[in-house]
Amino acid sequence: MTKNKSAVDKNLQNVVDDLEQEPVNAHHANQLQRQTEDRRHQDNLNHKKHETDLNHPLS
Repeated sequence: MTKNKSAVDKNLQNVVDDLEQEPVNAHHANQLQRQTEDRRHQDNLNHKKHETDLNHPLS
């Protein structure tokens, strides 16, 4: 894993950049909201805990 050379958290910086965007119309606002929802959905899929079958017989 690489070390972060700056003191700035890259994930936090991305959030700040997203919050600084101001939609110019309703369509743009909808696109920004959809991007947020898509990222949350993908994050949920990436961190979803899978149940393990502890009673699975060994073959």
